[in-house]
Amino acid sequence: MPALNTAKLRSIEIRTKRLVSDVMVGQYRSIFRGQGMDFDEVREYQPGDEVRNIDWNVTARLNQPFVKQFVEERELTVMLLVDISASGRFGSGDQTKQELAGEVAAALAFVAQRNNDKVGLTLFSDHVEKYVRPGKGQRHVLRVVRDILHHTPAHRTGDLRHALQHLQKTFRRRAVMIVISDFLDPLPHSALHRAQRRHDVVAIQINDPHEDALPPLGRLVLEDAETGEVGELHLRTKEDREAFAAHRAEVQAELVKEFGGLNIDHIRLVTGQPYAPALSHFFRTRLERRR
Repeated sequence: MPALNTAKLRSIEIRTKRLVSDVMVGQYRSIFRGQGMDFDEVREYQPGDEVRNIDWNVTARLNQPFVKQFVEERELTVMLLVDISASGRFGSGDQTKQELAGEVAAALAFVAQRNNDKVGLTLFSDHVEKYVRPGKGQRHVLRVVRDILHHTPAHRTGDLRHALQHLQKTFRRRAVMIVISDFLDPLPHSALHRAQRRHDVVAIQINDPHEDALPPLGRLVLEDAETGEVGELHLRTKEDREAFAAHRAEVQAELVKEFGGLNIDHIRLVTGQPYAPALSHFFRTRLERRR
């Protein structure tokens, strides 16, 4: 991502922290589970308790059955995978897709920090451009946020497959993996399937309004930000524009279907629109599904 001056970076930090409300943290805590179970205490055996939970040492010492009681471990590891390929530089308004992606990632990092969870980061194009091991605390989270907002990509094209393969080799513990991308490239189904089997994968799609519907601009000469290829698009008539919008709707519907087939939760955000309500709605609906 293009380097940001210190004032703008500080502004983003303040804005995202302000958006991280107690409500959002509570919703986040409710829908993402911990790594396993922690031992809590020993209590007397009751009919219906699992025999495998009997603490035989205490039972022998007190001459009556006692069982171990466990509680769900609350600490999570959140791994942010942020697409920094060249297509993210597009923005038809005051905000580019990369700027929105960076702000959303920052907000999620602060939510995780408020819940005392570990946060890690993978910035990817068609290579893994930066990897930050999961850590805790405000200093670590601020470092993650600065890396997201400051990093200048070395490559133009994007390929999520390389990032997932890298994490498959280097990151063994179960985590919440949040992939933030415009998902304009074909999904790497095999790599996503393997990741979903081990982790809780969430896809956050970042789009610009003009990627779905274009104004009556006539003949357009467009350059692919990632490949440099140039093409023409004709939008002289209402029928041309409607055909373009219909095609984009079909592409989006197919993407949603693909995520559903992979059992991956999907959120779509659009530049120039508030993202906090959409994240809160996702947390709320996911919690309702779990119940």
